[in-house]
Parts: sequence; C-alpha cells; structure tokens
Amino acid sequence: MDAKRLEAVGLFAMLSRSELERIGRWIDELDVPAGKELTREGAIAHEFFVIEEGEASVRQEGEEIGTLGPGDFFGEIALLEDTPRTATVVAKTPLRFFVLTRRSFRSLLAHQPALEQKVLAALEERVRATSESS
Repeated sequence: MDAKRLEAVGLFAMLSRSELERIGRWIDELDVPAGKELTREGAIAHEFFVIEEGEASVRQEGEEIGTLGPGDFFGEIALLEDTPRTATVVAKTPLRFFVLTRRSFRSLLAHQPALEQKVLAALEERVRATSESS
C-alpha cells in the first residue's frame, strides 16, 4: 500500500512517512460494488475499515442512521469493546476501502497514541449519538 494514499486519509494524516509505510504493510485494500454488505449488526467483528472512495449506509435495526464517505472509518467499536457489531454497513456506491484485521488494528493503536486518541474520540461520539437516539 502506497504511503501517499494513506497520508491523504485524515485519520492517518499526522503520521510520519515511516509510520505510514509500516501501516501500508498491515493494511489490505478492497473494492466492492454498490449493495455489498460490509458488516452486519450483531455479528462478531474481525476488521476495521477506512473508506477511501465511495459512500456507505449505516443501519441499525434496518433503519438508515447515517452515511459514511471518504476518510470515514467504522468497525472500531466492536474491536475495542469486544462486542458484536453495533450496525450494518452497506456500500451505497462502488466503494474502495482499507481494512485492518483485529490484531493489526490493536497493534497500530498501541504504537500510535495520537491515532488511538482520534479513534477513541470517534468511539465516544458514536456511543453518545447512539444513546441519545435510544
């Protein structure tokens, strides 16, 4: 994975070139068509996703609760909390995204405190939004 492409993603913007190159060795890149389900609410989680291109629909209990686009990420809640997926995510358009396995995701956060803070801030915001909508 090219470090320049990772650098263009806001989540990784503050990392050094060598850190981006290390992440590039851990990360996989995937393309899926519109309509492809990426995560299912209630399922066991194994991956963390970062969208590079396209849009995805976020659904809870069958209702759309949001849309994700380039630079957005998802999957962190289930990986950090060791809980089932909290939402279903489906590609609204053709989608290109980066994927980290649970092990790579946790290793990345352990070695990148600034990145961990960004992910935890997003987690806090998502948990707050979910509790307010309940």
